[in-house]
Amino acid sequence: MSYLDPEALVASLRRIRTEAPETGIVQQLERAVEVVDALLGYSGAGLMLAEEGKELRYLVATDDPGRSLEGAQLHLGQGPCVSAYEQDAAVTCADVRADPRWPELAARLHPGVRAVAGVPVRLGGRPVGTLNVYQSTPYAWTEADVQTLHAYADVIEQLLIAATAAEEKTVLAGQLQHALDYRILIERAIGYLMGKHDLTAAQAFTGLRKRARDSRRKVADLAAEVLGEGAVGAGGARPGD
Repeated sequence: MSYLDPEALVASLRRIRTEAPETGIVQQLERAVEVVDALLGYSGAGLMLAEEGKELRYLVATDDPGRSLEGAQLHLGQGPCVSAYEQDAAVTCADVRADPRWPELAARLHPGVRAVAGVPVRLGGRPVGTLNVYQSTPYAWTEADVQTLHAYADVIEQLLIAATAAEEKTVLAGQLQHALDYRILIERAIGYLMGKHDLTAAQAFTGLRKRARDSRRKVADLAAEVLGEGAVGAGGARPGD
């Protein structure tokens, strides 16, 4: 039924990344699953990701039958998508209601779920979840179906990588800004000490650092105190007041 159209795949990824650059990763993944559903023409699609404890959790489903598929598998701890995650390999089922591998699953599913396929979503070479699709009638999944799902799972991996990198950059930027703020604070304190005690910059910094070491405090914290004392001594408010 499906086939891999490289141009459509690249275009869909580009849209996901550029349509709403300020949205969070969950919204981007929701959009990715919606595109899977529309682009590949299955009855529905879903995405499950593993928490830190390695247990899968339902994240996105395109409709109620899809939600029943995700929920039933998580409740029972078994099913084609759970197996795809545990085995780190594609798992397909032509008719879940007649498949002996998961005899308890059928009773918990929406009647619109029959054929199911799941492929692992990886990050750093390890499975972190599964991309899942279903058909409302029995269906013999082909190698083309499986390869297409693997390709789109790679798209989702790229979204996760980009989100991880963006988060790391945000943390790094925050750390750099924090360091810069402290550096400015120290420079201001050095300037204050130079003017008050007629010191060179090196002498002021050396004295500030020695006082910080003697009192087992950070130079930046002592610098803030020095500036605060100077402001109060001049009849002003402390910095930040």
